[in-house]
Amino acid sequence: MTHRDSLLSAACVLAVISGSSAMAQTATAFPAKPIKIVVPFAPGGPNDILARIIGQKWTEAFGQPTIVENRGGAGGTIGVEYGSKAPPDGYTIIMGGMSNLAIAVGLYPKLGYDPHDLTPITNIAVVPYVLAINPHVPAKNVAELIVVAKSKKSLLSYGSSGTGAISHLAAEIFKTMSGTDVVHVPYKGTAPAVTDLIAGQIDMMFADYAAVLPHAKAGKLRILAVAGARRSATAPSLPTVGESGVKGYAMDAWFGLVAPAGVARDIVAKLNAASVQALRSADVKQRFADLGYEPIGDTPEQFGATIKSDIDKYVRVIKQAGIKPE
Repeated sequence: MTHRDSLLSAACVLAVISGSSAMAQTATAFPAKPIKIVVPFAPGGPNDILARIIGQKWTEAFGQPTIVENRGGAGGTIGVEYGSKAPPDGYTIIMGGMSNLAIAVGLYPKLGYDPHDLTPITNIAVVPYVLAINPHVPAKNVAELIVVAKSKKSLLSYGSSGTGAISHLAAEIFKTMSGTDVVHVPYKGTAPAVTDLIAGQIDMMFADYAAVLPHAKAGKLRILAVAGARRSATAPSLPTVGESGVKGYAMDAWFGLVAPAGVARDIVAKLNAASVQALRSADVKQRFADLGYEPIGDTPEQFGATIKSDIDKYVRVIKQAGIKPE
């Protein structure tokens, strides 16, 4: 080996060591300032609730504030687009969901982002959705609701947290599979839709269980069924839509954290570890149990596979049902 070759070899070794040192410093230094979690819906829905629970735990774990920023609109796609264009430094994270990371691909011809390109962190939770109605609707179960919906005397309306949201698609698939015609009234978030459902401005809605349960207990709403494939462990006596007259119906909703494309793996690993640790803590477990949420906390690779699988699924479902954004 010549003297020149020796110098080149030494330089390469130093470069590798320097690069490794820089990566280690990145992991050690992060986070050095507040982290922002973008919630693509108005306050009050599952995205918002989960972001605030995880955000509080991140604040405790990292010693840096975690700020929740609500950016609603267009079925949650505006917020995801906004977050996806942030610098890939780990300081802007998105609390996405099945609606804007999977359903939106089949629903909107042009998105301002590609969910495939986003950086998965972890799937936070599966949230049970239920079919709730205002008590003025003369139906005690799903079969009776279908009869009312098909009646010429009554044209029912349903609310959603926004066009393209899970609550929208859940109702549209219900319409297709039950052969009913129900008018869609989109809102900017779950909370205002539930408020109008209680007031009788709309007749029915698919919503996350936690959003309607207190009102059902107070007699202001009536919950007819669970939208998922299985009964909820929180309310085992509540039948599924599938076993209540719409055979084969199933809509299970998940919510998870993603980041812009290109975030360093060591930062992703740190965010994943803090999230999983939060989901395993006793107080978060209890909070989730109270809400009826099922914690997940998987790896970035597993969450990425879930996103891809559900994109394929809902592109097919939306095409078959002929569902269009309004």
